[in-house]
Amino acid sequence: MTWSDMPSYDPVAVQPMREELLAVGFRELLDPAAVDEALAPRPGAVLVMINSVCGCAAAGARPGVALALQHERIPDRLVTAFAGMEKQAVQRVRERLGALPPSSPCLALFKDGELVWILPRPEIESRSALDVAAAAVEAFDRFCERQGPSIPREDFERLGFTATCGCSL
Repeated sequence: MTWSDMPSYDPVAVQPMREELLAVGFRELLDPAAVDEALAPRPGAVLVMINSVCGCAAAGARPGVALALQHERIPDRLVTAFAGMEKQAVQRVRERLGALPPSSPCLALFKDGELVWILPRPEIESRSALDVAAAAVEAFDRFCERQGPSIPREDFERLGFTATCGCSL
């Protein structure tokens, strides 16, 4: 591991933000090999979330995607990599997103190994968690077949979400 691969944030500080996604069924992608395995061409839909510290967008993205996963139709697999933490894994996800500029947080949906929908940071920043959920649900209805929700409603209702902001504005 090189110096540039070292985490940018205190792992203890970002753990609650990780747990928000793990609690609703996401699996973490910690290295490029995990990304390659998760996004290998195969039948089904995979939702990738590049998680982020920045509360300006991530504080709406995490609860928004969690709410969307309460929908009746959801992706087959849910995976996440944390920007600034698993840098090589995030870079590999970004390579799969094509020519889009780096964006975190970011939601991307792959269907049968192909990118079919993306919600990058600029489109998340201006939206509430409810708006993020609505955008994701629209994509789920179009591309997904798995029956939701990802977790029971009563478990979802017990979740809390981090509202801190890592930016210096």
